[in-house]
Amino acid sequence: MLVRVGFEIGISCSQPTPMTMHLAIHPERRRDIVGETGLSASKDVRFASYRDIYGNDCRRCLVPEGGMELRYDAVVEDDGEPDEYDPTAELVPVDRLPAEALAFLLPSRYCETEHLSDFAWRRFGSIQSGWERVQAVCDYVHERLTFSYGYARATRTACQANDERVGVCRDFAHLAVALCRCLNIPARYVNGFMGDIGVPVDPAPMDFNAWFEVYLGDRWYTFDARHNQRRIGRIAVAKGRDAADIPLFHTFGPHTLEMFNVWTYEAKTKIARPEAIQQKHSLIEPWHSPFWARHSRSHTSLSPSLTER
Repeated sequence: MLVRVGFEIGISCSQPTPMTMHLAIHPERRRDIVGETGLSASKDVRFASYRDIYGNDCRRCLVPEGGMELRYDAVVEDDGEPDEYDPTAELVPVDRLPAEALAFLLPSRYCETEHLSDFAWRRFGSIQSGWERVQAVCDYVHERLTFSYGYARATRTACQANDERVGVCRDFAHLAVALCRCLNIPARYVNGFMGDIGVPVDPAPMDFNAWFEVYLGDRWYTFDARHNQRRIGRIAVAKGRDAADIPLFHTFGPHTLEMFNVWTYEAKTKIARPEAIQQKHSLIEPWHSPFWARHSRSHTSLSPSLTER
């Protein structure tokens, strides 16, 4: 199966502003790219590449005064299978975990395990199977939180999401990650592309998505507390402890988001295109607009907030 992914992002800055980006497809999936335009900018901007401490491919640049638009398009080959399912995957004692997994047991900016540990052990500690325990966490988070774009808040932590019972994709992922870490299960936050493949089409504008991975047995497995079902065609962009580690872009100075369009869908050809996909509505459309009034939903929307990005 072929999956086309891409984005068009426009930002404005009042002065030249340094910026870092986690916008490249994750190194684990780069071998699956069969067509790609590469990252391009509307202004003469020089991009420098680097790999962060979590193994993500990143870019940095100096945004010119006035801002610029970024575009990217790619076609990725996918096996077309749902997320892996392995109910035999077991918990790994902490002393036997690989060293690289240990960092994903610790609290982080949005996953404050110290406030959730007692609750996590009371609620899930009696579940012996590793897979069942993680699935129980997903079930809890999926039912605990109500999804809506209007609930987006850049500062909301896992504990706050649990108390407020609302959020967007990043909040679902943060709460699930924090609860798993409380239970000594390494968990990491992932963002990337995931379209409506094999599921009913969502009428809301496309967005980047957030899910999480846990270490069971001898490898990492994908879980999704937001949708709480195995999905087809996930294309990871970046992985880290939480959203603070892997913002889609981060400016070292003020900026205004002027445009944000994302696409991901099953493709028919391997040809990537330089032009953007035209969408009738955008995620930066005001929340009080007639469009959002018509499409206000709880558990049927697709993706995370602009703060995710």
